[in-house]
Amino acid sequence: MSTHTTSWTVTPEPFTTSDATALRRAYYAEVAGRYWKRTVTEAEIDQGMLDFPADELVPPTGRFVVGRLQGEPLSCGGIRLLDPVTAELTRVYVDPRARGTGGGAALLEALEAQGRALGAEWVRLDTRSDLVEARALYARSGYEEIPAYNSGPYAEHWFEKRLV
Repeated sequence: MSTHTTSWTVTPEPFTTSDATALRRAYYAEVAGRYWKRTVTEAEIDQGMLDFPADELVPPTGRFVVGRLQGEPLSCGGIRLLDPVTAELTRVYVDPRARGTGGGAALLEALEAQGRALGAEWVRLDTRSDLVEARALYARSGYEEIPAYNSGPYAEHWFEKRLV
């Protein structure tokens, strides 16, 4: 399944491809750098990739997608089942150069479609206070803030949306 918004195309892709790996590294560099308020080293990105593997983002319990703007890979995200009817978004990322072009909305639309294909009726996510753009995107896309459903070390806001 593919989702198009303007010139965005978002399709499932193994998280191990070179494009998916580069995007996951960029995601980690940005979220860690913003958290630590400094540039993240390649060694720290390597460690982050080991500490937070994407192994669960494969069928039958998860998916990973890559978004391309005019063919260039500039966004990614994953979805995994927490239980048979609840999925969770993770590693949702749009390259800063492509923000404001509809890529976030296209990415969420594709991830939600993947969640439905996994059988999910609800999708949840957690995020941090400093990820202001992400929180605005979720609110614009129909996600509502809910009480904490996990105790992740970086989770400060929790959102949920009904898929059916």
